[in-house]
Amino acid sequence: MGLLLVQFAIDKRSILGVGDISEVIPDEVADIAVLEEPEHLTWFHHGKRWKTKFRYVVGIVHTNYLEYVKREKNGRLQAFLLKYANSWLVDIYCHKVIRLSAATQEYANSIICNVHGVNPKFLEIGKKKKEQQQNGTHAFAKGAYYIGKMVWSKGYKELLELLDDHQKELAGLEVDLYGNGEDFNQIQEAAEKLKIVVRVYPGRDHADLIFHDYKVFLNPSTTDVVCTTTAEALAMGKIVVCANHPSNDFFKQFPNCRTYDDRNGFVEATLKALAEEPALPTEAQRHQLSWESATERFLQVAELDQAVVKKPSKSPSKHFASTSLNLKKNMEEASAYVHFLASGFETSRRAFGAIPGSLHPDEELCKELGLVTPMSKQG
Repeated sequence: MGLLLVQFAIDKRSILGVGDISEVIPDEVADIAVLEEPEHLTWFHHGKRWKTKFRYVVGIVHTNYLEYVKREKNGRLQAFLLKYANSWLVDIYCHKVIRLSAATQEYANSIICNVHGVNPKFLEIGKKKKEQQQNGTHAFAKGAYYIGKMVWSKGYKELLELLDDHQKELAGLEVDLYGNGEDFNQIQEAAEKLKIVVRVYPGRDHADLIFHDYKVFLNPSTTDVVCTTTAEALAMGKIVVCANHPSNDFFKQFPNCRTYDDRNGFVEATLKALAEEPALPTEAQRHQLSWESATERFLQVAELDQAVVKKPSKSPSKHFASTSLNLKKNMEEASAYVHFLASGFETSRRAFGAIPGSLHPDEELCKELGLVTPMSKQG
């Protein structure tokens, strides 16, 4: 495992890398690298190429950046440019690409597989709820809720619109929303205007005792790739009502997942979920949500046995299988060099949205993490 140096970019509401993380990883242990969100990690990467540093690089794509960008000003144009930039970077930095769901951007020679699991504490909560149901105890005394980062793009816009449009059909429904985020006040104001009772609360850990007795998890979000809170809710034995969307394909195998295709379908699925008791999941279904199962899936699709025995040579090999393969390699190396140059100047980095001064970690950050300072390197 490596240490990632990051700073928070206010305009992007996200963290971005600072400096070159590969410098802190000794060459003798640089065997296999797993890049969570490879496009994100390489947008402004300036340093040794990942494919050169490591024998084998696996990228795991789990954010739909194009969908988020489309919601911004000039979003369509930005998404168009970002799509090609992502494809370019992922190709030159990764040997293998795993997409958590079909809701992500498509990449050449990629495979779709959910290789993420839930914290064991959610499965333990679900186990206790299952025992209560088997003993005839009323396991779920509360109704519907949703939890997520409180920004409009995380499903709150869709949920409040659905509740607003169907207030008559859903009369008597009460929904509790939990989360922290930049749009908290706006979401709270919008919720107060509805005739349906919608209460808005600050965020909590999803495993908090307050969530154990909720029966129905409402999640209309389509910006997630594989929603973590949906997986956690299923692990806790709840019924989940979510959109019939590629991001939810993995969850369709579970009997407590109820998908809908349109607004009327949402109303029908919600009312039915509130009227029924959650199905008792089998041990095999519970295992599918665990990190053990996710790791098994990762090892199967990552093809780690494809990692070469020897590290790639820094100079072109004299022996090659074919002219076409050699040409492809040379073009890829040339493409990587173009990115290396573009990411090495403050002016070009700023033009493409990098955080000012993020080419190298500053002296304060180096001291905080016990790294060699830029001044020490120069000395």
